[in-house]
Amino acid sequence: MSAKCHHHTVILNAAATGVTLMTPDTVLKIAAFTRTTIDADGGNPAGVVFADSWPTETEMLAVSKAVGYSETAFAVPDQGGAAGGWRVRYFAPRQEVPFCGHATIALGAALGARMGAGVYDLTLNAGRITVEAIPEGDGWAAALTSPPTWTRLPPADYVRRVLEEFGLTDADLDPHLPVRLIHAGANHLVVALKDRRRLSQLGYAFRRGAALQAEQSLATFIFVTAESRTRFHARNPFAIGGVYEDPATGAAAAALAGYLRDIRWLEEGAIQVVQGEDMGRPSLIHASFGPEPGSPIRISGLTAPIG
Repeated sequence: MSAKCHHHTVILNAAATGVTLMTPDTVLKIAAFTRTTIDADGGNPAGVVFADSWPTETEMLAVSKAVGYSETAFAVPDQGGAAGGWRVRYFAPRQEVPFCGHATIALGAALGARMGAGVYDLTLNAGRITVEAIPEGDGWAAALTSPPTWTRLPPADYVRRVLEEFGLTDADLDPHLPVRLIHAGANHLVVALKDRRRLSQLGYAFRRGAALQAEQSLATFIFVTAESRTRFHARNPFAIGGVYEDPATGAAAAALAGYLRDIRWLEEGAIQVVQGEDMGRPSLIHASFGPEPGSPIRISGLTAPIG
């Protein structure tokens, strides 16, 4: 299968490989976690591909690289799962990832536009979840239930090296929000800073950042500051996926919510994560959760079509 850009759309040559893609035979481009359903300048862009059967991994990587977004979701009818369900895989430009929140939200919007409002069962490499397509004015919002969450203590030497890479010291850290490895379908390292201005100043060397993330099998680093008990500003370097910074990371927001529950910052309720401000793509992610440790997080947000 060849993948080429044409009028800002990646077209998959199904005839060359026997892979039959659903109509339209294109990568849908959708911004997730936008402020409105018409403003695609904010949020996190994702590709969505519906197919009748699987392209090869090489082909999916090539498509993701050609699209150029942090992730593209590939969805095929789930033959072994619930009726009407979908088997979903996520590809960054450099590698497959187990779970991607913003691409799942984009997929939910695409399912809504294609099949109508409702809850859809998804089978991922990371487990089974659902996504809900929700009409919102002339567009779509979507909500997902994350995989189960956990929080673990990272190696002290690893934390030291991450802080050094980003030019941080212990004095920059928020003592109420300890550094932890966190998970809600993918692994992340959360680092909470006391000062919002310090958050905006962060920078790192791309290759070293990618190597540090690979060392602990991370998807992203999550650097946050707490504006209040329920509202956070976040920056998410994603070097391992080939992207310097992610403007909205639903999987990370889910992991953050599970972490806040685990450390008893907020044992149940809802939070907002404001992301992408420092890179000119303001995004808003909503996360809500119950009190049971490890239970899935509901992540929701608006979407907007691109182009």
